[in-house]
Parts: sequence; C-alpha cells; structure tokens
Amino acid sequence: MSIIEKIFGTHSERELKRIEPIVNKIESLRPEMMALAPEDAEFEVQKAAYTAKTMELKDRLSKGETLDDILPEAYALVREAARRVLHTEHYRVQLIGGIVLHQGRIAEMRTGEGKTQTCLLPAY
Repeated sequence: MSIIEKIFGTHSERELKRIEPIVNKIESLRPEMMALAPEDAEFEVQKAAYTAKTMELKDRLSKGETLDDILPEAYALVREAARRVLHTEHYRVQLIGGIVLHQGRIAEMRTGEGKTQTCLLPAY
C-alpha cells in the first residue's frame, strides 16, 4: 500500500464512503415500508400497497425527479417486499452492489454474498 493510499484510502474505500449515506437512508426507511401494509394482511392487500407506492414513485419521476432521487425509497420497498415474499432480507453488501449496478458499473461480489438477491434492486 502506497503512502497516498494510506492517507486517502484506496479507490474502493472512497467509493464505499460515498455510497454509505445512501445505504443508511435505505435502511432508515424500513419502518416506513413495513407500515405500508400490515404483515398479517392478505397478499392482495400487501400487493395493492406496494403497487400504490410504485405508482407514487413513477409519478414523482414524471414530475422531474431523477432515479437517483427516488433510489432509497425504491430500494427500501424492494427490500421489504423480498423480506415478505422471499423471506430473505437484503444485507448492506447487497444494497451497495445494487447501487453500484444502478450507476452502470460492475459490482464484484464473492460467492455466497447474494448476487441474485442484489439484482432485484436495480431491476425494479
């Protein structure tokens, strides 16, 4: 490791530091997304709540907001839907990978880190 990397960090460390606030925002929205529909409600009720939130996000896009503006809410919604339907929850590393993919870059992940779960985020 060079002296410059010791002082400023590696490129990957700087990128993670830049992405971390977005991940924190996504995680902070969990209670809001959980409140969209009761967990014990019928599937159709939950589906309607998520569809309404999706339409709200699309409406915001049509009014001039960017994908980057709505990304935390969209990813939080996908995270909650995956928790309820797939019974798995996106970990921080998967949220980071999803953000990197959204930015059009390559996210390198190790075996077992959940690449399949990660791709749900930018696909939404």
